[in-house]
This record gives sequence, C-alpha cells and structure tokens, in this order.
Amino acid sequence: MHDDHELARLVGKLDLHAKVRLLAGGSVWRSCAEPLIGLRALTFSDGPAGVRGPGWDERRTSLALPSPTALGATWDEELVGRLGGLLAAESRRKGVDVLLAPVLNLHRTPYGGRHFECFSEDPLLTARLGVAYVRGVQAGGVAATPKHFVANETETDRLTHDVRVGDRALHEVYLAPFEAAVEAGAWALMSAYNGVNGHPMSENPLLTSPLKDEWGFAGLVVSDWGAVRTTVASAVSGQDLSMPGPWGPWGDQLVSAVEAGDVAESLVDDKVFRLLKLAARVGALEGTSAIEPPVADESLLREAVSASTVLLRNNGVLPLAPGLRIAVIGPGATAPRVQGGGSSGLYPAAENSLFDALSTRAEVVHAAGVRIDDRPTPVDAPVLVRVLGQDDEVLFREHRLTGRILETEEVPGAAVLEISTGLPVTRTGLWRIAVAGYGRLTLDVDGVRVLDVVQPVDTDDPAVKHLRPPHHSVEVRLTGGTEAELVARRELGEDSGMASMLAADPPPPDAAEELAAAVAAARESDVAVVVVSTTDAIESEGRDRHTLALPGEQDALVRAVLAANPHTVVVVNSGGPVLLPWREDVAGVLLTWFPGQEGGNGLADVLFGDREPGGRLPTTWPGLESDVPVKDYLPVAGSLPYEEGLDVGYRAWAARDVVPAYWFGHGLGYTTWHYEEARVERDVVRVRVRNTGDRSGREVVQVYLSRPDSAVARPQRWLAGFAAVTAEPGQSVEALVRIPRRAISHWAGTWEVEPGAFTVLIGPNAGVTPLRLTSENALRPW
Repeated sequence: MHDDHELARLVGKLDLHAKVRLLAGGSVWRSCAEPLIGLRALTFSDGPAGVRGPGWDERRTSLALPSPTALGATWDEELVGRLGGLLAAESRRKGVDVLLAPVLNLHRTPYGGRHFECFSEDPLLTARLGVAYVRGVQAGGVAATPKHFVANETETDRLTHDVRVGDRALHEVYLAPFEAAVEAGAWALMSAYNGVNGHPMSENPLLTSPLKDEWGFAGLVVSDWGAVRTTVASAVSGQDLSMPGPWGPWGDQLVSAVEAGDVAESLVDDKVFRLLKLAARVGALEGTSAIEPPVADESLLREAVSASTVLLRNNGVLPLAPGLRIAVIGPGATAPRVQGGGSSGLYPAAENSLFDALSTRAEVVHAAGVRIDDRPTPVDAPVLVRVLGQDDEVLFREHRLTGRILETEEVPGAAVLEISTGLPVTRTGLWRIAVAGYGRLTLDVDGVRVLDVVQPVDTDDPAVKHLRPPHHSVEVRLTGGTEAELVARRELGEDSGMASMLAADPPPPDAAEELAAAVAAARESDVAVVVVSTTDAIESEGRDRHTLALPGEQDALVRAVLAANPHTVVVVNSGGPVLLPWREDVAGVLLTWFPGQEGGNGLADVLFGDREPGGRLPTTWPGLESDVPVKDYLPVAGSLPYEEGLDVGYRAWAARDVVPAYWFGHGLGYTTWHYEEARVERDVVRVRVRNTGDRSGREVVQVYLSRPDSAVARPQRWLAGFAAVTAEPGQSVEALVRIPRRAISHWAGTWEVEPGAFTVLIGPNAGVTPLRLTSENALRPW
C-alpha cells in the first residue's frame, strides 16, 4: 500500500493539465486513467439496494437487496454489515471500485419521493446503520460513498432549491449521520445537488468545515452527477471530483483559473492526492491491491426480508395454520415492487412473487381485484434495437430483452434509435401502444404510421431525462391470435437523454368483474391475503408525493375483501408511509417495504411462522394526512426552510401531542414482552425484559431521553440508544443499551453538555415507554 509520502510524490510527477484532467470523469461512470503514475480508471456504480454496475443493460443482472427503508426496519447493525459484505462481493464481480451508497438523508416528512433509499427519520438510527453499511462494504475492498451531503430530503426542484436550516438542527440532526460515517472511515462522500444556507453543496463551505477540517475527512468528495456548475467557486471548496466527464466546468477553465491565481494549485494537488489515496485503497494504483471481499451469501437476501418485515397488527390469525386455502389478492401479489424508481434501479437476478412462494406450500388462488398503474408497460419480450444514421443506414444492431432501452452502443453519426418487435396479440380489442423519449417520436403498427410527435426536452433532471421521459400513446384495434409488427423510432438529439421505450398494453379487463372475482376468491377461502402497493410513478427519484393515499381503488378492494372474509391480512408493499384507513378492521397488517428479489419467499416464511417478522418502524406512520406535522416539504421561490428545527419525525408528533397510526420503533413480532426494570450505570442503561408469549422472539429495547426543565430548547424526547435481545418463552433477559455522550450534548458552536439529570424513557417504541427513570435514577453527564 502506498503511504502518504509516496502519493504526494506521484502528484508531484504531474503537470497542471494532467492533474486537472484527473479531477473530472473520463466518461459517465469512470474516472480518468493516468499511465504516467500507474493509475487506472476508477469505476463507479449506483447503489444502495444492489450494484447495477456501469450503464443500464437488462442482460447484466444484479442481486436485488431490500430497500434501505427495509434495512432501517431491521434495527440490526450486524445484518446490515453482512449485507454490506455481499454488496462488496457484487461490486467486485461487476468490476466496480466505488459504490455510491449509503444514503444518509432523513425522512423529514413522509412525502419524500425517494424515502425508500434512506434508512430512517432519526439521526441516531441512521448513523448506526450507515456506519455498519460503510464498514461492511469497505471490509470487502470497495469504497462506500455516503450521500447526499447534506439536507437532501426533497426531490422537487432538487437541482436548485436552497435549504435554510439553523445551526443546531444542521449539526444535531442532518450532519450527524455523515459525521458518524466519516468517523467510521468512509473512503468517499458525495455532495448533493441542493444548496444549504445560500450555497450549492458542490461549492458549499460545509465541504471544508466541518467535513475536512473539524472531522478530519481524508477521503474523496465526488459530486452528484452534473452537480458541479461553476469553476472557481466549486474548485476552492472541498469538492474533489466532478462527475461525469470529460465535459463540465473544470478542465481547461480550471487550468486557466489556477494560472490566473483565482485557484491555488495546492488545492488542486490536495484533490489529486485524495483521488490517488482512494485509488490505492481499491487497488487501482500500480503496486496496490484491494482487500478480497467475502464470498457472496445470497441466503442473506431472504433472511433480510423477514428481519425487515414489520407486523403492524395481528388479531391472532398470524402465523397461518397449515392446510388453509388462501386467496392472494392484488396486482402486487403476482407482480410485486421489489425496488423503487430512479437511478438506484437495477435488473434483478431473480424475482419471486408471494403467489409463487405460497403456491408451493398451500392451496392458493389469485385475483388482481383492481388496476393501480396507468403507465404504459414496456414490451416484455425480445426486441430488435437498431442505431441508424442520417440516411437510415444501419450503424449498429442488437437484440434486447425488453422494450425499455436506457442505454445502447455509442456510435458516431447516430441519428435514430429504432425498437421493433412482433407482438403476439392475445386479445381482440383496443390495445394501447406507446413510445417514450425526447425528440421526434414515431410509431408504426403493421406498416401504418399511427403516431408522429415531437417531445421537447423540458427538464435538466437526469433522473427524468435519462430514465423516465414522457410517453405518448395511441389506441389501435388488434385481432387476437395474430402478431402485430411494432416499430418505434426516436430521433437522437445532442441533449435528448438516453431513454427510449416501446410499450404495449392489452384491453383492460372490466373493473367491476375484476373486483367481483377478488371478492368471490376471498369468500371461498379460509384466509385472504391482500397485497397493496404504490407505483413507480409515486415513489421515485426526481419527484415527491402529494398524497399518502394508496393509488387506485385499493382501499375499496381491502374493504370489499374484508366484508367477504373477516380473516383478511393486508401486506403493504411500499417504500414509505401510506394511509391505511382500514387498519383497525382487518385481521393483520404486514409491512414488507420494497423487499428485493427474495420478497415472496421471505414473506411466505413470515406468514407461516418459519421466521418471526423482526422489523420495527424506522419512521412514524400517520393515520390521517391532516395529522402529518411537517407539511412544508416543497420549496417556494427556490427556498426550503426547515422551520421545525430539531423536531423531525416522532419528535414532531410528540411535540404536538398527536397520536400517529404507528409510532417510530413499533413492531409486534410473534410474541409479547414485559418491561420489568431498568437502572443506569454511568453511560449504560440496563433493561430487564421478559418474553411473556409462547414463542421465542427478538425485542428491540429502545431508550429515549427527555429534559423538561432544560435551559436549552430540546425535543420532547429523542432516541439515545437501542439494543436487541432474544429470549425463549418465559425467559427474562437483560439488554445493555449504551448511551453515546453525543446523545446528551447540544450544539452551541461547539458540543456542550448541560449539567443535571436527563429523564430516561424505555420501551418498545417512541410512543410507548413503560419504564421511566427520574431523580436519583436518572442519567447524568459522565
């Protein structure tokens, strides 16, 4: 391994042009190589719920993990660390050096469209799980990249909005998880698109102080893709690498700025030094080699599903008894959402639905009941993709597996991308055929031009431009038993993005008949399991949510099924909170988040009691939309004030004395627990709990602090520590919950501790704390 002296010597071998060249990407997913000093290009990949690898190609599949909200629900650092090792092995398999994950932003409100990529609403839980993730990935010789630094909790106008946040909330809430990741030794960190207190993050003073000066971050600060928009302002900040490249505002402009004295060359040298340090750690520098990752243990994917599944309600119907006839209802029962939308999306190596998993274990019948997504469905069959020149000459051709093409071969002179297929017509009627992309779009069906439109580029957001462009559709009458020839073309422009799509949907079934079939299936079965879901249009990068209601008529479906069968269990397949207006009426409610590729098998394990639903909520779930405490989540005139200060998540609910549907930390498992006693020993809270049920189980013991008489403004309560215990029926066990000094500290320009006692609240969630330690038994500064 090269020491710092050797790395500095290598920096000194390069002239200014060579050094600046290294500070921008060599392509979309790779940095620049420099043979003179034995440096190969670093390869980056999006995370956090898998490793897609560079580029977008459905033929290169990846292991799909549960979403970070699911990992947050495990409250299990050891499991998250092992999953980090699996990600390291996946990264190395795909030739990836730097994994752009984990996301350490918070669930400031339940409306954030990208919540599924974030662990939690609480800074301590996010920090502990984020540290486990970073350590797990980097123990396998791959760099983790905590992101998006900082206050990137809103997707609306995310490229430009400026967050206005007070100093205490910034340090105690939003910076805290990043500080923990830096302390844990993160090798890289990604700056965000948004601004904070007047400065875009790619040129924000926070990149220098506290990140590099106070925290001593020795790693590389990489930009979010396209986030560096200035030359001097970003170069004099702590920003180190501008991605992608080789275009961008650095390059020759930065060389000129250094030569003019506007940017000190020593700053350039420091950035290159950090790049070389990262390269040495991942084995990209001649004479270095990366740590070998562990062998990928794919059984972790199924284990993680049960560990993250949260049992919200159970009247005794769960776990299911053997020999039951089960009606599995809902579109998500056969076509589940395994991941959220946006840049973190990948092509799963495998998928299994709940219907498939239950079919091997019981008598099962399925009915969709409702239709919830009106977006066109990409052709799910082999297609021919051709890249054509100006005169329709074929420059490149290949067969692909789907009509959604996000990337194909770059060919000089490319003018048109064409997707064609022979569509088997399974039903006579009006089919909806659609194309998507930017530029001129045409669609031919059986040689007849049925659509010819121009879609102008109306956004700079890469998640929209390159992944989810607008679509245009037309209805065409097709005859069952035939094959329709579909040809979609998109004229390629300089700034028209990567994505193209050819989609086809058969005539939809009658809505009343679908609902009636679901009700009949429920009535004729012993148990009904209804899967309710969000859609890609609701939870996705690049947009926020405007309602927490489930899409379509899913609430009506649940009520209709429940009326037909009182033994109705609802499975919620969403990345973040949704409203559950029937939650007190159904027999059981399970939350599976976006469970990854083993979702069906893992949920079947839980339903039949092979594994306990081990999850606890990482974020508070509201019962009514009107009760949500932080509603100002959209920027106004480019500004987004965080006026709630420290009161984020359950803290805001407690401050307003409003009871949510389910508190942060809630989760029932398959047994019951009694909190017997607790005592404080300096920085440790010892808690004795007893398993009072008839099954073994795991309990997450949570310790909150309060300080009603404080001279400092504080939340009504805040999470200070947690520990998990397992016990057999009737067994009493002790949980040791360590309280970090930071939990009793507040930011006043420096970290300070107020003298006096802190009340200790102990229980299974933020709203239920049966043990309370005050006066002589309270926690005091040590």
